[in-house]
Amino acid sequence: MVALAENHNQRPAWFVGAAYGGNVSTGDQTDRFVRLGIWENGYADDTFSELIDSMQPGDRIAIKSFFNSPNRPDLPFDDRGHNVTGMEIKAVGVVVSHLPRERGRRRLKINWTRLAPPRTFYFSAYQQTVHAIYPGEWKRDALIAFAFGNEPQDIYRFRNDPQYRERFGDLNSTHLPGPPNQPMPPEPSATYTIDSILADGCFLDEDILEAMLHRLQNKQNLILQGPPGTGKTWLAKKLAYALIGRKDDSKVRPVQFHPNLSYEDFVRGWRPQGDGRLELVDGPFLQVVEDAGNDTNHDYVMVIEEINRGNPASIFGEMLTLLEADKRNPNEALALAYPCKPEERVYIPPNVYVIGTMNLADRSLTMVDLALRRRFAFFDLEPMLNDTWREWVNEQCGIDDGLLAEVAQRINALNEEIAADRNLGRQFRIGHSFVTPAPGSDIGEPEAWFIQVVATEIVPLLHEYWFDNPDRVSQARSKLLGTA
Repeated sequence: MVALAENHNQRPAWFVGAAYGGNVSTGDQTDRFVRLGIWENGYADDTFSELIDSMQPGDRIAIKSFFNSPNRPDLPFDDRGHNVTGMEIKAVGVVVSHLPRERGRRRLKINWTRLAPPRTFYFSAYQQTVHAIYPGEWKRDALIAFAFGNEPQDIYRFRNDPQYRERFGDLNSTHLPGPPNQPMPPEPSATYTIDSILADGCFLDEDILEAMLHRLQNKQNLILQGPPGTGKTWLAKKLAYALIGRKDDSKVRPVQFHPNLSYEDFVRGWRPQGDGRLELVDGPFLQVVEDAGNDTNHDYVMVIEEINRGNPASIFGEMLTLLEADKRNPNEALALAYPCKPEERVYIPPNVYVIGTMNLADRSLTMVDLALRRRFAFFDLEPMLNDTWREWVNEQCGIDDGLLAEVAQRINALNEEIAADRNLGRQFRIGHSFVTPAPGSDIGEPEAWFIQVVATEIVPLLHEYWFDNPDRVSQARSKLLGTA
């Protein structure tokens, strides 16, 4: 039997999934893994390879499955109708060694102990298939002790933690953990999923959204790029909600890059104070890092609009190295350019995600360097003037389907002309957002509405594109309005 690593109190404890295809009821491999003394990655590619490579003999490992539901019959507390998150621990063990791949899947030899029935740990947020829990914070320590030390969970302490108190705590108690007078957390909104994104007015196919969310979960950094008006910023925020599982703006932090933004603005720098002194102040990125590190049961997402409008390599600084998924742990911590104290080291927690947007049609933007590209997954967004778009606008805004079909045909024809222009190209096409009213908008005169959109939004953009050819702009305007 392999003993625990001598430094296991500093090593991560690994929590891994065993459900192929994400289906716990039909794809659960736990019994097979325990019987064969292995763990096998469900993806026959390099998904999670960096994390798996970092596992060492002697590391603790557990098979888990996540749940998120109200009214569980076996709850040891009153959920008051709120969703309760947590995990079932099905088996625990110790890593013995890495094994050769089989059918492309990464494999480990494990000394397993099956837990029958599984043990339930409450108040644990969603974790990806391979997840490292580092000791050092009481909630993480409680999970590790519960899984590998067979210690009971202190339900009272979790319920009355400021993070959960309003939903599950003893609201009248005067002996609650946490700082005094700490404000109650806001009531979480309903569960937010890919279906929610589609219902809110996304015209992409469901499988594309699933691929985006999957890559975000695995790569942890994602960039949406495309022509103007393709809904990049809108979709970035919706993906953030879907990752978190609900609309919670306290965990989604937007920031916009611009040419004058610096490392000192974004990460940390000196700021003048009212008395004339200079003080080191954390920028929005370090604030997210700190909040996520203090709340490891929830994911945090930074949405960076126009990520290539500034100089990303300069703005991120050493954070660029720490963005990599396999460096999201204390062992990879680095000193900052402006440390608060000489020994300070910082790392990005694994529950921090970054979604950026890029408008490739803006000639003033810089190209993203290869170092940044390697750390992000990229998805291209296209103008989506399809049947789904027509049905949604017709239902939400009452615009006649015949007019919408004509609008789509005219803009698609314009986009073909723009794409064929060797001085422009596909990245300069007109996106669907220009002709997608807000849901519930009362468009009393749809024809007049479209004329206004053309005159005040599309034609000014075409003047930018064909600044040296006003006749071509006039022709395009006439075609859009059907007067050519």
